[in-house]
Amino acid sequence: MKTFGSEIDEWRQRGEVIDIHAPVERRFEAAAITAEIQATSNRIAVFHNVRGASMPVATNLYGSRRRLHALVGVQGHGDTLCTSFDRHVQRCLAPTAPFVSWDANAGERPATTLSRLPVLTYHEKDAGPYLTAGIVIARDPETGIHNLSFHRAMVVSDTELRISIGPRHDLAALQRAAEEGGRALEVALLVGVSSGLFLAACTSLPRDSDELALAASIDGAPVAMRKSPVLGLDVPIAAEIVIEGRILANERRPEAPFGEWMGYYVEEKQSHVFEVVGVDRAPEPLFHALVCGSNEDLRPLELATSARIFNALRRQFDGILDVVCFPTMLCTAVRIRQAYEGHARQVLLAAVTAHFMYSKICIVVDEDVDVHDLSDVLWAYATRARPDERTQVLGNLPGFFRDPHKDHWGRLALDATIHGGAGRSSVANGFPAATGSTWRRFLATRQIQRDAEPASR
Repeated sequence: MKTFGSEIDEWRQRGEVIDIHAPVERRFEAAAITAEIQATSNRIAVFHNVRGASMPVATNLYGSRRRLHALVGVQGHGDTLCTSFDRHVQRCLAPTAPFVSWDANAGERPATTLSRLPVLTYHEKDAGPYLTAGIVIARDPETGIHNLSFHRAMVVSDTELRISIGPRHDLAALQRAAEEGGRALEVALLVGVSSGLFLAACTSLPRDSDELALAASIDGAPVAMRKSPVLGLDVPIAAEIVIEGRILANERRPEAPFGEWMGYYVEEKQSHVFEVVGVDRAPEPLFHALVCGSNEDLRPLELATSARIFNALRRQFDGILDVVCFPTMLCTAVRIRQAYEGHARQVLLAAVTAHFMYSKICIVVDEDVDVHDLSDVLWAYATRARPDERTQVLGNLPGFFRDPHKDHWGRLALDATIHGGAGRSSVANGFPAATGSTWRRFLATRQIQRDAEPASR
């Protein structure tokens, strides 16, 4: 059975983990060290001595595209994060085998409290310590389908969290239905889970699809489940920390400010109240903390969003090769193999509407462009597109949901493909377009090598 801890151990054997045994403060210091590691080696960090904590803290497991390639099973040349992840999504939409297993004899786990968890404080103006890698698992009472989703949770006391639920999340719909019936919504918050559960929680599936099926596909085995001790909720056995509780009906209390993923503080607002009724932990737990706005936050979001847009486009068009979403820029780049005149423009307009929140800017490029590299994408626009002819501004389209001033309304659509469609050749540094991107990367590498050589040579 995959666990958060066992996966960290596997990466440790590959030299991907930095173990930090020196004392570290949970207020600011652990987050600052994580940010430094992400900017240098980008390895996983495990803090073994967090002051006042009874368990170690791990960060940055998901901060590397290379690690994500391994976790979702990218199969080599021609396969991408999008295509590999989409295979898991398609497999889970109509599962042909059981995707959960039950253990009635899972055994009791040690009880603990919120105050004994090493919950970090990340930024100077944060209203308090926050659970940032916590996954809410909820079960639709009518269909029995499970939903997994991320929601930041501010720790107020041992019995209260205040959580931010976006209005477009499936959890928001479940909470509204419970509230309209005058009921609290019983849920569990999971901290420290397998990569399958984590990546499934990043993904938005149709309401009639169970996200535990996606987790099982990624992990390669059914999700082992148990009943929680207090409320009898469905929870994964492998979760390091399980927090049981109720999202209260008709109750909102102040939450935030908090440093969020786009590089700004979210202002104080009225958020939902999570009444904590029990906390249990694994015998030797490993706590997962995530720095919002860091690579560990953005890479999984990039993966899930890109795969969703990729799937929407490939259902309509041939020649869709790859999609990359850059979440902090609300920008989506699509790589295509042009088949006819106007192909790129059709794809571009469809991409604009494929995901309203993360496609404020959409760019379509040819197959020789590296869509993971924004410099390459903008190179294509600068050298292949007249701005007065290949740029379109689409007005009054709503975008990201947390946007009180409508700063994210409207779309910018950029066609950066070779003008003329399929069959037209181009030249990049004296080489055909099909090898242009590779050649540019080769020249850049040679320049780096030359710069690194001693001056005496």
